[in-house]
Amino acid sequence: MRNIAIFAALALLAGCATFHARPLTPSSTASEFEARTLTDKGLEDFIGKHLNGEVRPWPPATWDLEMLTLAAFYYNPEMSVARARWETKEADVITAGRIPNPKAGFIPMYHGNPGGLPPWTLTFAFDIPVETAGRRGYRIAAARHLSLAALLEINNAAWHIRSRLRRRFLALYGILQKKRLLEKQKLVLSDIVGLYRQRLAAGEVSSFALTSSVIELDKTVLSLSSAKREAAQAWQGLAGSIGLPAGSLNGVNISWDGMERVNAALYSPLVRRQALLGRTDIHAELEQYEAAQSQLRLEIAKQYPDINLGPGYSWDQGDNEWSLGLTVIAPLFNHNQGPIARARAHRKEVAAQFKALQARVIGEIDAAFRGYEDSLKDLRAADSILAGLHRQLEAVKYRLGAGLADKLALLNARLEIVRAQLARLDALIIAQESVGRLEDAVQRPLNRQDIFPEKAVSYKGVKR
Repeated sequence: MRNIAIFAALALLAGCATFHARPLTPSSTASEFEARTLTDKGLEDFIGKHLNGEVRPWPPATWDLEMLTLAAFYYNPEMSVARARWETKEADVITAGRIPNPKAGFIPMYHGNPGGLPPWTLTFAFDIPVETAGRRGYRIAAARHLSLAALLEINNAAWHIRSRLRRRFLALYGILQKKRLLEKQKLVLSDIVGLYRQRLAAGEVSSFALTSSVIELDKTVLSLSSAKREAAQAWQGLAGSIGLPAGSLNGVNISWDGMERVNAALYSPLVRRQALLGRTDIHAELEQYEAAQSQLRLEIAKQYPDINLGPGYSWDQGDNEWSLGLTVIAPLFNHNQGPIARARAHRKEVAAQFKALQARVIGEIDAAFRGYEDSLKDLRAADSILAGLHRQLEAVKYRLGAGLADKLALLNARLEIVRAQLARLDALIIAQESVGRLEDAVQRPLNRQDIFPEKAVSYKGVKR
């Protein structure tokens, strides 16, 4: 008997989990963060896996938006948080599928006056719970739907990371282009100021003309200084959206391919359909609804009582006694009405949330599409103005060669082109922002041909 008890205890302990400490210290996590770079071997393997091949050379000579997005998926902590939440929901599936353990009891009894019989009565009792009405299946189904919703939230988190990265990528592109154009404007204005000073000394112009040009040059210098500060902040913002420390992008060459390209022919019904069928948050909300359905089925099933089987054995002063007990909860005072009502109300709440999300998505698409079309018109207008100014510049060059215009007219024509380029840059950034809002509404990059009935065109404009 003693050996059997020891063996049973060891068998029970063999399946038990053990605790392993994993200390979490701010200093070590901070050091790990500061050590992150775009040359990491793990990042190379991650990008190679997602691009279905090795990345050669490593690190790449240039990083485009797609490569930086993969780096953000690798480094950004929001992905780790979303994965951890999904793993928690996966553990809930295991919990939901557990079968209740039986209970065992041992009751020894000593008789003070046995009357010649053995003084001991040994009683062994078992309580075996049996779930009825398919409760375990409903419980598992609810947990699986919630796990699928959490899995979809990983994709949702990935999209938000990509969206934020694209915004900061675009912001950095915009400020670098603005800085380049302001430097160009500064050079032209410096030449104009120098020419005015020469003419003022010769008595050919008034001081007012010189003063106006000097003020415009000073404003340009001030704007250029501000653009340099904004560029430094934009580099830090881009690094932060990837999950890298500030300064980690120093020396990294960025490819801006695609920033000058705006799709000109989006078809609104197809974009809306892609959003309603493809957004991960919509699918996650549907899984939440199915989980609520399963929870309601579970609460309805709880109206029917579980069964507890209680077989037992007693060795009573030499006699062997066997027993079989059957216990049920009699539903006399309630039929689980409260939890059933709550589950019904929760299902209704989730359904309302889904409809609200769907309506919001449709509204986002419609608003984004209108903004996209308006920004595209502004970009076309800016391109038209810029093309006209280039034609005007060629005419001034011709007149200058014919002796019908002077150098000041040529400089002013070049200055007008730089101003138009700055205005066009603003229009381009607004157009790209509107594309980003459309992509956020669809939750996918808008570069698939099944969304565009016409081939996307480039708005690079005329020569600069």
